[in-house]
Amino acid sequence: MTTTTHTSSQTALNQLPQRRVTDAPTRMFHALFGLMFIVAYITADSEHWRNLHMAAGYTFAALLGFRLLYSLMGPQSLRLGVLWRKLALAPQWIRSFKTPLKTNWKQGQNIVMALCVVSVMLAALPLAVSGYVMFNELGPEWWLDGLEEAHELLGNWALLAVLGHVALLLLTSLLRAQNMARPMLTGTVDGTGPSLIKSNRVWLAVMLLVGAIGLFVYL
Repeated sequence: MTTTTHTSSQTALNQLPQRRVTDAPTRMFHALFGLMFIVAYITADSEHWRNLHMAAGYTFAALLGFRLLYSLMGPQSLRLGVLWRKLALAPQWIRSFKTPLKTNWKQGQNIVMALCVVSVMLAALPLAVSGYVMFNELGPEWWLDGLEEAHELLGNWALLAVLGHVALLLLTSLLRAQNMARPMLTGTVDGTGPSLIKSNRVWLAVMLLVGAIGLFVYL
């Protein structure tokens, strides 16, 4: 009897209405972008892994290029303008601290999450360019030394943003008793209403994966 009840409950849970909020290319970008950053960061201080570090760094920047293009041509709800609009609400949200009972903490979570994501994206191109200049020694020694410090500072800043992103996901998942990372894992959330994404575009996600692997191996 208990087993039957448990099975029925699980079936009911699996049949909850779901909405698609993220497509496959965006989720693939998110996974590859994070992976390339981690590989680049942990190989940064080793001469032995220097080529691996450079390959991961250039692939990291190339993935950002894909995301910028997809922001222009992809679904409206996945465009980078959505992140900027969230950040634009930050001053208003901070002013709401004057009346804590009226502070929208969910909005604050969205703002901080957007800040973490934008911070990593803004760091990607300067990291790749400075890495290229240092690798090819394009400039006098004093310039390269300064660039190395800036490169390391940007890498640490991006790492803090990544860790902040993960920590916020874990915290909100615990507070809300639900997996807040689910949209980037399955592309869906529970709930009624229309899906924000009409097509999952699995084919584009596969192309992105193959392209990223090819670039990484080639470099």
